[in-house]
Amino acid sequence: MNKINRVAIVGAGIAGMALAILARRKGYYVRLYERDSKVSSIGAGVTLWPNAIFVLQQMGLEQEIKRIGGSPRFMRQFDRHGVQKSEFDIGEVNSLCGFPSVTVLRCDLMSRLSEALDNLGGEIHFDHSITPPDIHTLQQDFDLVVGADGRMNSAVRHTLFADKMHPQYQGFINILGISQLEDDIFDSVIHDYQDQGERFGIVPIKKGLCFWAGAWSTKIDKTRPISDWYKEMNQRFSRWPEPVKNVLKSDDKASLNRIFVHDLDPLPYWHQDNVVIIGDAAHASLPTSGQGASQALEDAWHLIQLLDAQNGMDIASVLNDFYQQRIAKTSAAQTIGRQLAQRIFGEHLPPNSLDTGISAKQLSQFWMQGLEMN
Repeated sequence: MNKINRVAIVGAGIAGMALAILARRKGYYVRLYERDSKVSSIGAGVTLWPNAIFVLQQMGLEQEIKRIGGSPRFMRQFDRHGVQKSEFDIGEVNSLCGFPSVTVLRCDLMSRLSEALDNLGGEIHFDHSITPPDIHTLQQDFDLVVGADGRMNSAVRHTLFADKMHPQYQGFINILGISQLEDDIFDSVIHDYQDQGERFGIVPIKKGLCFWAGAWSTKIDKTRPISDWYKEMNQRFSRWPEPVKNVLKSDDKASLNRIFVHDLDPLPYWHQDNVVIIGDAAHASLPTSGQGASQALEDAWHLIQLLDAQNGMDIASVLNDFYQQRIAKTSAAQTIGRQLAQRIFGEHLPPNSLDTGISAKQLSQFWMQGLEMN
């Protein structure tokens, strides 16, 4: 068959933007369709682990992301009274992986992705809400249609599965925010505070800037005013350790966001004909996995690698190879996320510990699995 040249991408999130950048660097014609009026920055911040930085290096963005981001050295877990329970040496794993870990505000990451794509001549069509009938039209106009349109309302996933596959609510809410403190009190250490059914995580970037998430077990109630949820968060964590109280006192009100946390069960396939889903549309994991953004970036890199080495294969075979390459790793991330969330937010279970029994070597091998350069 003819080599793929024209690619339509639905969704300008991390997965969609990364794929567009990598495709443009290879000379593909790319057009993105985004339902919103601008590139979204929902999510406060992102921790980009070494596997994500590997992909950003292939995109030519590693140095810029490192410049604007932070370099976490440790992740420490505490109970609600501030007693340290465990420590994870991020630097050791980084060394084994050969790449750093970087913390960055999501708005800054998305801004750099948008600039890179613009410099490469990529097109983003905003205010374009793609429906299943639209996807059939795109299939005729493009060699490949990629759904990177998120976990909750992916039109492309709906095209593949109709009403058979839905996001699963996992029983807890996340309130996300950004704070700017006067002093850099966190010293490049990610702080993770846990109690049964409650968690507060703080991720420093630099110069007192941090993003954070307060989470607790609850039922979904979208009728309740969002301001009530924010008030409850402040009440719940008002007697937690000083670092928690400090970030809540210094929060940027405009950054606050309430999320009822869902994920997906592993899907039996991600493609049909010349349509494929990637990122959260294909394998949304819980924030407890720590791998959502990293796996989205990996998807983009793997898909471009396979398309570029097509060697006469038909598109269905290429997309099947993509699924077979990715499904074990993304499913593992989904499973890990659920297990950790269950230990924190499940009933009658001891709070989770960062000491999972996985060595730095084992974790580095998992993170870098499949990312060898040809």
